[in-house]
Amino acid sequence: APAPILAPTEDGLGTLAVPHFPLLTEWAEVLEALGALYQEEHAYQTLVLDSLDWLEPLIWAQVCRDQAVKNIEAIPYAKGFAFALDYWRRFLDGVNALRAERAMAVVLLAHAEIRRFDSPEVEPFDRYQIKLHRAAAALVEEWADCILFANWRTYTIKTDVGFDKKIARGTGTGERLLYTEERPAFRAKNRYRLPPELPLSWAAFQAALTRQPQQAAA
Repeated sequence: APAPILAPTEDGLGTLAVPHFPLLTEWAEVLEALGALYQEEHAYQTLVLDSLDWLEPLIWAQVCRDQAVKNIEAIPYAKGFAFALDYWRRFLDGVNALRAERAMAVVLLAHAEIRRFDSPEVEPFDRYQIKLHRAAAALVEEWADCILFANWRTYTIKTDVGFDKKIARGTGTGERLLYTEERPAFRAKNRYRLPPELPLSWAAFQAALTRQPQQAAA
């Protein structure tokens, strides 16, 4: 992404030579980082937060401090998770301000987890979803212009092991993809009529974005 700066809530930068804030370990530090990008002069064009699911414990810890409890589940009737949504909204307001008033792109990374999905139309099934509390995930997903699911391209092959028995094994070429539309296996969406899948590269994503107005006009 163009001129990125990383806001790390987990220590996942490794050896990447990318401008970044120090590791953010408190909710207040997250707000300070957003405030610095909003108020100070800089040449950064993209904020990358890594990751949302490591931001969530910082929010829960702040809820606990504000509510004077030891853990968020100690707040009766699961209201702690409802209180946390106010902090999520404050965070999203902050990144919205960076988009609208500082013309910054915002990339929010999150891990995925496999969760049961109870469909009203078919039997329940498992799928990849964002690794957040359900209420927080719903809020972030509604806010986002794109939910892009990154994964390897995987194939299955069946091997005959004898006695009329075959075993399915996963295989692949190492190709990494971004999926842009929801499928039973994963949550995804986009508001730009992107192709259903793209190579996992910013150049491919940006090219798909810039092609959309021409296709719409045609």
